[in-house]
Amino acid sequence: MSAVIDTHHDEHEHHGPAKGFSRWLFTTNHKDIGSMYLIFSLVMFLLGGTMAMVIRAELFQPGLQLVQPEFFNQMTTMHGLIMVFGAVMPTFVGLANWMIPLMIGAPDMALPRMNNWSFWILPAAFGLLVSTLFMDGGAPNFGWTFYAPLSTTYGPPSTTFFIFAVHMAGISSIMGAINVIATILNMRAPGMTLMKMPLFVWTWLITAFLLIAVMPVLAGVLTMMLMDINFGTSFFDAAGGGDPVLFQHVFWFFGHPEVYIMILPAFGAVSEIIPAFARKRLFGYTSMVYAVAAIAFLSFIVWAHHMFTVGLPLAGELFFMYATMLIAVPTGVKVFNWVATMFRGSMTFETPMLFSIAFVILFTIGGFSGLMLAIAPADFQYHDTYFVVAHFHYVLVPGAIFGIFASVYYWLPKWCGKMYDEVLGKTHFWLSFIGMNLAFFPMHFLGLAGMPRRIPDYALQFAEFNLVSSVGAFMFGATQVFFVFVVIKTVRSGVPAAAKPWEGASGLEWTVPSPAPYHTFATPPRVE
Repeated sequence: MSAVIDTHHDEHEHHGPAKGFSRWLFTTNHKDIGSMYLIFSLVMFLLGGTMAMVIRAELFQPGLQLVQPEFFNQMTTMHGLIMVFGAVMPTFVGLANWMIPLMIGAPDMALPRMNNWSFWILPAAFGLLVSTLFMDGGAPNFGWTFYAPLSTTYGPPSTTFFIFAVHMAGISSIMGAINVIATILNMRAPGMTLMKMPLFVWTWLITAFLLIAVMPVLAGVLTMMLMDINFGTSFFDAAGGGDPVLFQHVFWFFGHPEVYIMILPAFGAVSEIIPAFARKRLFGYTSMVYAVAAIAFLSFIVWAHHMFTVGLPLAGELFFMYATMLIAVPTGVKVFNWVATMFRGSMTFETPMLFSIAFVILFTIGGFSGLMLAIAPADFQYHDTYFVVAHFHYVLVPGAIFGIFASVYYWLPKWCGKMYDEVLGKTHFWLSFIGMNLAFFPMHFLGLAGMPRRIPDYALQFAEFNLVSSVGAFMFGATQVFFVFVVIKTVRSGVPAAAKPWEGASGLEWTVPSPAPYHTFATPPRVE
């Protein structure tokens, strides 16, 4: 009887004046929650990008121009934290919420109320994190990796609030991951075995296990920091018998798998998009699944390659050097399979495909610079220079963010029933592509010439490359405001999308039936 009354109440609730607000606040619909994640992460993306603009504006010329060094350090810290935990990760959770139930034939996520809760924790967490900018002593100023004892002994009073904010974001991630695993393992349509799932679902299943494995490690290191700051312990204080290097070990045991948490869902999305626009089935599906699993496993045993300069034993340096190089093997398998999928395909170059091709090429460049950093003796030269900044931005911008753009353009017609303007989409791609390379490629040269990272001032010989880098960064940043315009224009006034918007994108209509129910696109006869 109570269930009937509750249902009746819900129906009336949606007819009242708070219809719109209550729909978003209390929704358990995976599509609504997916949209909320995407909107929230877009706001965080623009906020984190604004902080990057402050950094690049200060570095436009040598000398101190715009901000104090202390505020510059706060910007580098907040930019990293917001981009990693507030922009990239929630975007992929939003894509998972939208697409996984649709791809596996489930009516919703397995745990819909927890799904709602895991989202609403995030605005609270990042509201708290951003509020540290207005506290005594300012925001955290010790880099997004918050190394002790810099963060525990010398950090501003807001450090405790930063710890609480990141804790909450971690709780949200763990709940989201539990939901993804429960949904994929328990709610697949009849006949859909694991090896028939779309690759995006596979990558998210593996990512969710990574999240559950490493987020408690982050919680552990944050709690140890909290105790050192407020309760008189000495986990990371050498004067009390602790070890600052312990912090780095625990942090990077979380931090390195975290990098793959941000890239694996992009692998999955690109593995959906490239076959669609090559009009071919994905080459080597099974090897792709095993490659993702291998990357995830290896990500756990390479953490100390971030720590070659702390005084590891030689045997440790050798182990972490070779283990890191080993990750190139499954990654190379994936790149080969993407290229083989495109080879002799009937390719067309709509916006999602352009972003996907740029993803493959530029992510590979980021992988090569990662291999250079994996060489222990060479890393002593590269460590803490702009070469490292160039490396991880070539992994995360064309990797995670271009993968996100490709996904948005690809699935937007399915989400809102409207088709984006192809000319505007391609304009966004080319401006992003040029701006991104202008911003980050010169950083390789700056790093090899010895320019240290996280500094507001630099020697005169670095001026030209920094100028080019800042121009590229502002170009890339302004282009993302244009992207927001494209999305809003599509949702509000785009032309209605076809039932299968990407079929026959080249003007040819493919009519050969799909080989299996989980394939979105028909496999055409080859056009010679």
